[in-house]
Amino acid sequence: MGFREKIEDLLSNYVDGRDVFKKADDWDYKLELVPGAEDKDIPRNWIELADKVISILAHDKYGLDTYKNRIEIISAETMLDLYASVGLPESYPHWSFGMQREQEGKSYNQGRSGLAYEIVINTDPAIAYCMDSNTKTMQMLVIAHASYGHNSFFKGNHMFKQFTKPRNILADQAAMCEAVLRYEDKYGQEEVEKVLDAAHALQNYGVNRYNKPKTRTPQEDAARRAELEEMRQRNVNPLMDSPVFRDAFNNVANDNGEKQLFPADLEENLLRYVAAYAPHLQEWQRDLVRRVSDLSQYFYPQRQTQVMNEGWASFWHYTIMNDLHEMDLIDDGMSMEFVQSHCGVLFQPEFDSPYYSGWNPYALGFAIYQDIKRMCENPTDEDREYFPDIAGKEWLPTLKWAMQNFKDESFIEQFLSPKVIRDMGMFNIHDDELEEFLVVDAVQNRDGYKVIAERLAAQYRLAEREPAIEVAGYNYRGDRSLTLQHKIFKYRPLHEENTKGVLKHLYSLWGHPVVLHSVDPESGTVGATISVPTNAAERGLKIGDKMKYNI
Repeated sequence: MGFREKIEDLLSNYVDGRDVFKKADDWDYKLELVPGAEDKDIPRNWIELADKVISILAHDKYGLDTYKNRIEIISAETMLDLYASVGLPESYPHWSFGMQREQEGKSYNQGRSGLAYEIVINTDPAIAYCMDSNTKTMQMLVIAHASYGHNSFFKGNHMFKQFTKPRNILADQAAMCEAVLRYEDKYGQEEVEKVLDAAHALQNYGVNRYNKPKTRTPQEDAARRAELEEMRQRNVNPLMDSPVFRDAFNNVANDNGEKQLFPADLEENLLRYVAAYAPHLQEWQRDLVRRVSDLSQYFYPQRQTQVMNEGWASFWHYTIMNDLHEMDLIDDGMSMEFVQSHCGVLFQPEFDSPYYSGWNPYALGFAIYQDIKRMCENPTDEDREYFPDIAGKEWLPTLKWAMQNFKDESFIEQFLSPKVIRDMGMFNIHDDELEEFLVVDAVQNRDGYKVIAERLAAQYRLAEREPAIEVAGYNYRGDRSLTLQHKIFKYRPLHEENTKGVLKHLYSLWGHPVVLHSVDPESGTVGATISVPTNAAERGLKIGDKMKYNI
């Protein structure tokens, strides 16, 4: 049975038949069944019916692969609560969440900001929270957008497959809530908040960015720490560990002249490293740090795929809502309401507008997906020149392949076409702090298309937005100082005071000096050193020295 026949057969069970969505006064409209349909396993309320019809289009017509779907209708107050808890239905207690809730509530109550029509989270089953103030048209739009657009992206994109476990997140979050409350009862709220404050300050560096995190149990971490402590006790004379000899011992080197640091390999996940090797943390503190790292890892793919994810969801709500209108399941008035909302979501201010704040991820992602479909269905000579691998191909498999195998940076560089560049009025400004003027160095022509795509893609590269900082190791045979390495990107220095503020949080967890060296990735020389306490840097490398930790 085809998708049309399935929908017709389903709607025949209702008194309003094919007009059930048109006749409804609102989304909580009471459905009436025809005689004989009472015993059938069919939706009994409007929301469930809308979801069922949209699911037939999404699954049977387009073959979207989604997690099982769950829809929750919530109030404005609950939506504000979700804002504060980063979208998860349950969150552990921390003052920052309450502050966020208060700020969002004030802004909303004063009319300075609105609320999202929906929030969907990457869980299995996928949960979509829809506002109870949505009209019936908006409820259908957000179901298509969230429950089938975002849902299929969560299940299909390689970043989410590699770095998240959607089936576990709700149970893990509930366990963290229980753990925080238990630790507060046992050790006091203030002590727990100290650990959470530090972990939150470091949470963007509590992720594995390139490889799937290694799964080590707390018992394995404890065994490794015990092994290191045993090595330290075998090699450290108590007299040499005294203040008189400590500075000299801190510079003990191996046969190659390198300081004795553990481990030799660089470690990008600071929180996991702290939880595994911090010398003096208690087990409950390590547990909290690990849990914050796990939560940060869960959100990491979303930071890498915003353009793709929102563009994909917008493409499918646009496609499915037009299907509903084409099948005469929604009327012209509902279609116009949908188009008005869709255009509002995709609005892109001009570069000289006071409302311009960069590229709207909904607009940019939607434009690229639409253009991929166009190039497949109606390619031009230009498309065949720039995109020979996809021009004239079947659009649906091509679109799914693009969704599954890229992240924002590579997606834009791979698929941003000359047509989209022209349609969106793109150009590139070269901003060199050593030059007196800004220079428009790429416009909408043959020479400029590639430059614009590369420069725009680079804006979504993680190194453009966050410093690349890794653990080089710690001096386990000396003062146990922790050494970090910052790879300087495009000559950009770290802001010293802000960096010290973050390092203080790391110092509070590590319990020994923390030293960060900014290193030129080409020459390996140290360009600057920031440490907590400040005098800790005096015992480390100096500016111009080679960074020998990067083995």
